[in-house]
Amino acid sequence: MFEGQPKGLWALALANTGERFGYYTMLAVFLLFLQANFGFETGLASTIYSTFLMMVYFLPIIGGIAADKFGFGRMVTTGIFIMFIGYLVLSLPLGGNMLAAGAMGLSLILIALGTGLFKGNLQVMVGRLYDVPEFKDKRDSGFSLFYMAINIGAMFAPTAAIKIMDWAQASLGVSVEDSYHFAFAVACVSLIVSISIYYVFAGTYKHVLAGETKKKADTVKTTVAEMSPAETKERIICLCLVFAVVIFFWMAFHQNGNTLTLFARDYTQTSSTGIQSMLFDVTNLVACIFVVYGCFGIAQSKTSKGKSISACIILAAIAFLFYKYNGLEGPVDVKAPIFQQFNPCYVVALTPVSVALFSWLNKIGKEPTSPEKIGLGMLVAALGFIWMAVGSMGLELPLTQFVAETEGPRVSANLLISTYLILTFAELLLSPIGISFVTKVTPPKYAGLMMGLWFGATAVGNQLVMVPGLMWGANFNLVTIWGVLAGICLVSAIFIFSIIKKLNKVA
Repeated sequence: MFEGQPKGLWALALANTGERFGYYTMLAVFLLFLQANFGFETGLASTIYSTFLMMVYFLPIIGGIAADKFGFGRMVTTGIFIMFIGYLVLSLPLGGNMLAAGAMGLSLILIALGTGLFKGNLQVMVGRLYDVPEFKDKRDSGFSLFYMAINIGAMFAPTAAIKIMDWAQASLGVSVEDSYHFAFAVACVSLIVSISIYYVFAGTYKHVLAGETKKKADTVKTTVAEMSPAETKERIICLCLVFAVVIFFWMAFHQNGNTLTLFARDYTQTSSTGIQSMLFDVTNLVACIFVVYGCFGIAQSKTSKGKSISACIILAAIAFLFYKYNGLEGPVDVKAPIFQQFNPCYVVALTPVSVALFSWLNKIGKEPTSPEKIGLGMLVAALGFIWMAVGSMGLELPLTQFVAETEGPRVSANLLISTYLILTFAELLLSPIGISFVTKVTPPKYAGLMMGLWFGATAVGNQLVMVPGLMWGANFNLVTIWGVLAGICLVSAIFIFSIIKKLNKVA
């Protein structure tokens, strides 16, 4: 699984891991921060949250255009520095007045702009690693591994946010509202780590930036001219059709920081016991991941030494889990942001399963094409929200939770845990494969723009994230909210499969 990949993949993936850790640490508590610090109602807080997500994924269009003109490497480093300033402003405890709101708005713009310059262009660089014949057939698996690596940062983010907030309150005596700024400050540190990795290991990927010199740029232009206008037009049309579909996937998927977090806060049990409680400790999840990877090590190792090492890893992880289980003492508090750790944990754990499955299907000639995987991803996402709808039956809006007279029923944490598992299957089918599809199909001279448009489609979807939040604030029935999301995903899947022949032609 890990063999035969270009060395530059790991350098770029780890650089992105640091950036994603900071981003998701901030995002894990951002919606709750808007309500706790400024007193915003759910509808307004959801709108601000979704607008920020929209900017984060819309501005890569500008970043892509800038990179096509000024160079991908230059835009990546510029983006990191702009993001750092944004997180620094957000980490300042300015209170809940108009000045603080204005500073927050400025910080969100800077973070979005910096991400726009960094995120898409870094992934174009990853795609260029696979443009040579040696790595051509490893593009999909390479992007899956890249996606897995950056989710390692996201996996620890919710725990980091909660722990540092608890520490600030207990050790420094800061208020609940001000403790959020400590979580935002974590992002500043993570970006320092990210840029350090990017520069220290630049030698592993610098060849993909060679085209940014004048001499190489002329060579690129000559190569681009070989693609006919008709083929260029066909490819762009196919890409735009895919972009139209992913809008609705991200509208649904990014409810993890919006309505799914509200559901965790208002309708999910606030404590857990027994084996279930172990799931809310990220170290236990990491041990489970080691078991998965150890099993793959045994299956794929070509030497007895390799198999023995993998077996030792499995035994050590199981022993650690057994030790943690024996040390359980009473119920564990379950806070709403912690549920956001499950998606990245699932991504890290299931990526080798996904890569192995599709490698096997490829060997027997049964592997779905990239567009087919995208369509399947939309179907799986629909199932995730159907599951939420079933689990939400009997729960009603509005209810004032945490007030004894109006406290409503709460469901098991297993509902959200299993929903995140289903949505992760959908994500693995759509997101890394979609990015791989873009880098493979895009006409070379539009590489930055097309990757920017991928994120632009994501941006539109992120703006639409607010729609279920507004429905929540308007006291729609929960089953209706989840049903709308399921229906959108189902219709999108039907659309993809209706044009699958056209998409497969260019894939």
